Amino acid sequence: MGSMSHHKKQYSHELLEKIAQKVGTPFWLLDADVLRGRISEVKSVAEPAGVQVRYAMKALSATRVLEEMRAAGMWIDAVSGNEVLRALHAGFPPGQNPPVIMLTADVFRNNALDVVVEKGVFPNIGSPGMIRALAEAGYSGDIAVRMNPGFGHGHVNACDTGGPSSKHGIWYERLGETIAEARRYGLRVVMLHAHIGSGPKITELLQNLHRLVREYASLLSQFPDVNAVSLGGGIPHTYKETEPPVDISPLRELFLEAKAELEKAAGRPIRVEIEPGRYFVAPCATLVARVTDVKKTETNPKGPGRTFAMVDAGFVDLVRPAMYGSYHPISVVGKGAANPKQEIVVAGPLCESGDVFTRDASELLAPRLLPRPEPGDLLCIHDGGAYGYVMSSNYNSVGRAPQVWLEEDGSLRLMSRRETVEDLLRIETDEAL
Repeated sequence: MGSMSHHKKQYSHELLEKIAQKVGTPFWLLDADVLRGRISEVKSVAEPAGVQVRYAMKALSATRVLEEMRAAGMWIDAVSGNEVLRALHAGFPPGQNPPVIMLTADVFRNNALDVVVEKGVFPNIGSPGMIRALAEAGYSGDIAVRMNPGFGHGHVNACDTGGPSSKHGIWYERLGETIAEARRYGLRVVMLHAHIGSGPKITELLQNLHRLVREYASLLSQFPDVNAVSLGGGIPHTYKETEPPVDISPLRELFLEAKAELEKAAGRPIRVEIEPGRYFVAPCATLVARVTDVKKTETNPKGPGRTFAMVDAGFVDLVRPAMYGSYHPISVVGKGAANPKQEIVVAGPLCESGDVFTRDASELLAPRLLPRPEPGDLLCIHDGGAYGYVMSSNYNSVGRAPQVWLEEDGSLRLMSRRETVEDLLRIETDEAL
């Protein structure tokens, strides 16, 4: 079963206007049907191989989404103390029997160490000094170790997840001394973890996973306490309409082979885990904005003239295009949808020249061929579920946009309301310290 479902789903003008009239624009629309389709796809490749799936909740941590994951039997990969508390709030159990919630970190920040100790959450450490920190905080449970396998990368250079220039994990050649250090403090390392990143192609992921399995197989005999390995996340999602959706069905065979190979190398049962984030949620959320105006600049010696569609969403809502030139499909809904296509730059309201949604990987303007919208039309920025709302900010004192849940029967629920200036001011104080 490939990811052929609901690619770049379109919504009617009536539906989007109905929501806009109730909650204003911009808003996020989360589609239950699309999310459940992705969940069932991942289960179809993992379950036949007995692979346990964790959801990398950093991609989209809304309680409503976490509840869907829990109902589907997913476990959780959290990366901060507050993400652990969010998972507990959504009904995931604490403790390590089994370790449903795992905290993966390179640094214990804020309340992370306290949460691990108090809730008995399974820590996955990415730096050797964290062993001592755990022991000194009174932690005495089992731990996982995230290793840097020496290869792997993310979907863009800004997301370097493996190899010598990656900050993540413990270099694979130093693994033995890290495990010896844990033993000195009375902590058992029961799981090895690596995340090699979602390269842009499934073929690359398959090659990297085969390589990772071989690396694990060579290590398991040295570490008799290890009873689980994680193959990480990294199932790629196709953002561009011109590229075919990813067919993830080859993963089923890989997972079956991996479990057999690892158990043979270890001579004991090994739990194999994966932890996708982006693949689950990327296509399920659409950022819906209002077109306020369409304006032009004229060609001069400094460059060509451009047509700008001004919208009320900006990088406070979806930062990925401004941050590293990521591509999101865009569609026009309303009167202008039938207009001839022309090159359009889609720009937002923020006092920042980089507040543009149509950029390329070098972060240069990349006008998009779109129907020329009319002021008042709605503009949909698709596939924003992963690292969209969760990376939003309050720059310019803008409140975060509301999230609306679209159920399969067409009913709508407000998942989170628009932030107000009162929300932003509530945390300001004038206390003596």
